[in-house]
Amino acid sequence: MKVRCLLLYMLILAPVFLQAQQIIFSEPLREDDRDMNFDIIGRVSKNVVVFKNLRSRYALNIYNDSMELKDKVELDFLPNKTFNVDYVAYPDNFYLIYQHQKRGILYCMAVKMDANGQKIGEPVELDTTSVGIMGDNKIYSTINSEDKKRIMVFKIQRKDDRLHFGTLLFDDQLKLIHKTKYAIDYNDRRDVLSDFYLDNNGNLVFNLAHQKTSREHPSAVSLITKAPLSDTFSFHQLELNKNYVDDLKIKIDNLNKKYIVTAFYYKDRSENIQGLLCNIWDAALDTMHAKVFTEFSDDLRAMVKTSGNSRFAFNDFFLRNIILKKDGSFFITAEDFTSQSTGGNRWNRYDYLYGSPFLNSYDYYNYSPAYGYYYRPFGSFNQSVRYYYDNVLVLNMSPKGNPEWTNVIHKQQFSDDNDNYLSFSTFTTGGEMHFLFNDISKRDKLLSENIITADGNTKRNPTLKTNERDYEFMPRFAKQISARQVVIPCSYRGQICFAKVYF
Repeated sequence: MKVRCLLLYMLILAPVFLQAQQIIFSEPLREDDRDMNFDIIGRVSKNVVVFKNLRSRYALNIYNDSMELKDKVELDFLPNKTFNVDYVAYPDNFYLIYQHQKRGILYCMAVKMDANGQKIGEPVELDTTSVGIMGDNKIYSTINSEDKKRIMVFKIQRKDDRLHFGTLLFDDQLKLIHKTKYAIDYNDRRDVLSDFYLDNNGNLVFNLAHQKTSREHPSAVSLITKAPLSDTFSFHQLELNKNYVDDLKIKIDNLNKKYIVTAFYYKDRSENIQGLLCNIWDAALDTMHAKVFTEFSDDLRAMVKTSGNSRFAFNDFFLRNIILKKDGSFFITAEDFTSQSTGGNRWNRYDYLYGSPFLNSYDYYNYSPAYGYYYRPFGSFNQSVRYYYDNVLVLNMSPKGNPEWTNVIHKQQFSDDNDNYLSFSTFTTGGEMHFLFNDISKRDKLLSENIITADGNTKRNPTLKTNERDYEFMPRFAKQISARQVVIPCSYRGQICFAKVYF
């Protein structure tokens, strides 16, 4: 009887076990080579939609549920000089929001698309700006609220020592709610901007950090907010207790009406990273909810370091994600990252944050909410660089910003000249957080899955296996499209393709 029950139980769960290992690859296309830029828009109706561009050509790949290519839609209505293409996706349609320049006028346009990549109506003009023939034209950015009922297009232009903001707040039908122009003082050698965010009520949120000199970390930080119908910005000074900070991150907790601001902090301008600052702003009461400085213990430093003195253990760590939970608590993840260029020139944390030759999250010219997770086409750089992505620190924080437990995902990754296959991605199922990354300890890169449970325990699932050879995953660009489905970009013999993974 027990044997029959066990067999019945295994038969019931068999689809679950099979599903956990199921990987479906799209067919590689000859024209989708590794120099192509792409972005996974996500699931739209029953299709998976991928935006791609190569030089001045733009298209959408439309895949069905089996990752078979249904259609390749050329976006020939986009002008040749189109750039900064953003998107906002909904269950049955999505918006493409893009910029293009004609003579000295910069146009910000939007078009609504259906699940098959067809236009729903003609493109509409959202805004225009006169920039001149030789003026800076990378001024528009698009952000949206978590529920996607609010969309903001904003532009930033520098004139003298001031940043001039123009914000346009729309609803989910692209009807204009409010338009604002406002300027703030800004010294490009002393001040740095964080990423920009929009809460579900339409409040704009970002940080402005100030450095006393151009070669030290910020010693003053303001949380800046703008109410949906307000024409002015509100400045909220964050108390740093005479500490220095860097790598500021913001997360909006819409459910609990909180703004979480985190950063690593230093006790001295040239000292090693001391710990983690966590400020939680109460958006409903417009006041500080919690302020916590957590100093990293010697035991934790010993856990995360890969080599060398434990005093320097966190100097190469960067904050990656803040993952919310319903009760107001949250996870914070940070990753050990370094690089070394030809000739032995070692990566420098300060130069990476404030002087990177690549995209810089603090540089308003190149603002991108996807900072740290953008695809770098092959052959982009003139010098050889070796990238190192190592251990991942996970901190479980209480609703008041206090650490309740910590854990470390151990990994060692490196690559020369391209880091698209390195780092990790996270997705959640129930109360568990999944970490996907390539295990490069063997000749073939194998996709490894580690899980951290709600109580902080770690378990490692078997390496995701596939009968197909020559596929290499890029997990850092993965996108969760349903409760247990993730789409991961891959390369196959020089072509870009995509894999749907069922967990």
